[in-house]
Amino acid sequence: MSRVKIDNLNLAIIKELRQGRKSFKRIADRLEVTENTVRSRVNKMMDTGLLDINGQVDIEQIPHHQLVIIGVKLKTTDMFKKGEEFSRVKGVVSVSVVTGRYDLILLVIFNEEYGLQEFYAQEVSRIEDVQSLETFVVYKGYNLKVPYIV
Repeated sequence: MSRVKIDNLNLAIIKELRQGRKSFKRIADRLEVTENTVRSRVNKMMDTGLLDINGQVDIEQIPHHQLVIIGVKLKTTDMFKKGEEFSRVKGVVSVSVVTGRYDLILLVIFNEEYGLQEFYAQEVSRIEDVQSLETFVVYKGYNLKVPYIV
């Protein structure tokens, strides 16, 4: 995948797109460029994987759903491979390889049919080299919206 030059206009377009339904015309008018410039730059940023436009939800507003953060300590130093493996597990919104107490931080969505017990027993138990896990249930999030994936 090629890279996109991150200049002030690309950053301004990304900021405008936080309101995902804002038209390219409105963004162009606000940034004083042509609509075609905005469209072209958005398409290039999407093609290179820099930008993704998707619907995000406040999981707290969906009944019987829970957002959980899980810290994972591994028995291996191959954190990137394990991070990729965890990224394919049901319910996982995101995986981050981090420094500090844990090797990975997972953001996971659960619902009535698929909860923490199923996640650990059916999914995590299949992944080798997991030393320990610590679960943090999100009771209240601020500015926290995620793609709905369960």
